Amino acid sequence: MTDAPTSLPCPLWRRLIALIYDLLAVVAIVMVVGLLCQLATGGRLITTGAQTAIAWWYRPLQAIVVSAYFVVSWLRGGQTLGMRPWHLRVTARDGARPTLRQALIRVIVASAPLALLALAPVLGLRGALWAAPIAWAAWFAVALFDPRRRALHDLAAGTELRRIG
Repeated sequence: MTDAPTSLPCPLWRRLIALIYDLLAVVAIVMVVGLLCQLATGGRLITTGAQTAIAWWYRPLQAIVVSAYFVVSWLRGGQTLGMRPWHLRVTARDGARPTLRQALIRVIVASAPLALLALAPVLGLRGALWAAPIAWAAWFAVALFDPRRRALHDLAAGTELRRIG
């Protein structure tokens, strides 16, 4: 795919609305994976007692499955479910499809603020829950100042989000 003359950098507001749509898809994916894991463990995925414990492999599995949704979507057609109704596409700088390397870098950098949730013992749960969205706001605020409207994960991966059609 090459960069069509009508392909324009994506405004931040469109990007954020598409992200809300994708959030709905991610919630559905997480719910299905959770259900399958509960069925596979005979309902023992989460144990309760003196302390609640979640199987050690569950969170990494969820992260892999959700990341795969984004990476596969970007590699197959450059669009997630949320990007389609808003006519957005992830491309490499030259307008071509992103490479696997670019898609992986993009998903890792875009999800990096989730690591702030690990600071809950230090910041407290409320502080950690606020730290992640504040970091994401900073990630996307970069697009307000970049002439090609690229967010931090686009700059790191060498990609951009474009309006198509």
